[in-house]
Amino acid sequence: MNFELKTLSLSAAARHKCDLLAVLVPEKFEERDGAIGALAVRARSAGDLEDKPGKCLQAYAPEGVAARQVVLASCGDGSPQAVRKAVLGLAQALKAPAVRRAALVFAAAPQKGAVDAALRAAADAAYVYRATRSKPEGRDLQMLTMAVPTAGAVQAEFSRAQAVAAGVEFAREWANRPANHATPTLLGEAAKSLAKLQGIRCTVRGPQDVAKLGMGAFMAVAQGSAEPLRFIELRYDGGAKGDAPLVLVGKGITFDTGGISLKPAPEMDEMKFDMGGAASVLGVFRALADLRPAVNVVGLIPACENMPDGRALKPGDVVTSMSGQTIEVLNTDAEGRLVLCDALTYAGRFKPAAIVDMATLTGACVIALGGLRSGLFSTDDALAAELQGAGEVALDPCWRMPLDEEYGEGLKSNFADVANVGGRPAGAVTAAKFLQRFVGDTPWAHLDIAGTAWKGGQAKGATGRPVALLLRWLSDRAAASASADAAPKQRKRSPKG
Repeated sequence: MNFELKTLSLSAAARHKCDLLAVLVPEKFEERDGAIGALAVRARSAGDLEDKPGKCLQAYAPEGVAARQVVLASCGDGSPQAVRKAVLGLAQALKAPAVRRAALVFAAAPQKGAVDAALRAAADAAYVYRATRSKPEGRDLQMLTMAVPTAGAVQAEFSRAQAVAAGVEFAREWANRPANHATPTLLGEAAKSLAKLQGIRCTVRGPQDVAKLGMGAFMAVAQGSAEPLRFIELRYDGGAKGDAPLVLVGKGITFDTGGISLKPAPEMDEMKFDMGGAASVLGVFRALADLRPAVNVVGLIPACENMPDGRALKPGDVVTSMSGQTIEVLNTDAEGRLVLCDALTYAGRFKPAAIVDMATLTGACVIALGGLRSGLFSTDDALAAELQGAGEVALDPCWRMPLDEEYGEGLKSNFADVANVGGRPAGAVTAAKFLQRFVGDTPWAHLDIAGTAWKGGQAKGATGRPVALLLRWLSDRAAASASADAAPKQRKRSPKG
């Protein structure tokens, strides 16, 4: 879908030719500007259009309006959160087969962040997965016009939102693909395709390269699969040469059976989403090519399948990680932390300013936070605050969880340096404590996205989270660095003689 930004008053919007004209109406709206303004005021006065965000009122070919269909959508107080709810409420209308060109009109001047929220929500609402369908169903929305009273005031926000939406869609597309259409090899090819974009470099390593690096934990997970592993490294050099990079690490288990500790059959198909962290890294780099922030970024993806054949890792096996630490594998279904620990050790080679990993790691995090917020664990208070703040602004929220030393007691082993699981209590925390052992003193954060990377049931599909959160954090880091560089340096005064 393509987007365009236009300056349109409500009177001008009434003359705009399109299949669907969706108007975002804030609470207490009283401006009778042309046919649309009058219609909105009458609908609110009659109580047919409630002020609650997401409430809609449809009209077909109303008099004085060029569009075939008009939908009035309440956006409450006009905040980005309310606007997002309003636009998501338009999903069915945006996906209608007859709608090829649509316009999304702000009845009043948008608040800061509202255009960003509206565009990304529209992209989410209109997204349709088609990669493995034999025949496309219906017709895609081809053009969405964003109409505001003054386009120049929100042009930068609009352009940024386009880039973020493209990154989120790239992540969703790869996470949604069935495991036989998103093998580690194909994930590597997807990463290589990003290297065709401006400023992106890519290196993909195979089993022999990984063996030379000594990634024994990663290799152990992959050994039960016929699909060869891939270790993907992406680079974006937007900052000054020599500036310490920010490293993103994404869990890339392209299908997780649980291995010998086999998962139950119901809903096992959803384990194709176990590479949601990897998909997020790909999505971030897709957007970085357009956003071009002044920051250096490294993306690392350890990609493999977790399968239960005769060569597979067994409960009780002890493996040696790249760090040299030995790990007793008590549960082969706790494989994500095994591939991540070697990638985190490798990340240290870049002497990074910070490391952030994201992984569909634990069911325990789903129980704790549900599907609203990702779990955030960090060894650094400032980094945690940055990520949590970025998530709030990006409408991709997370919540900080504890990392008390006592939680690590359950990972003790009689036969290795550490076990890969503790008991059932605080499972998301003990998983994070395991990962913490492999990051040293580098500021580090772990995002457990098991509850947020995809949805099940009728709405089954990837969400593309936490791409928006990560891009906001990277942009904030770039802005903070630019501000620090621009700050005037105090000159030393010579003592008076």
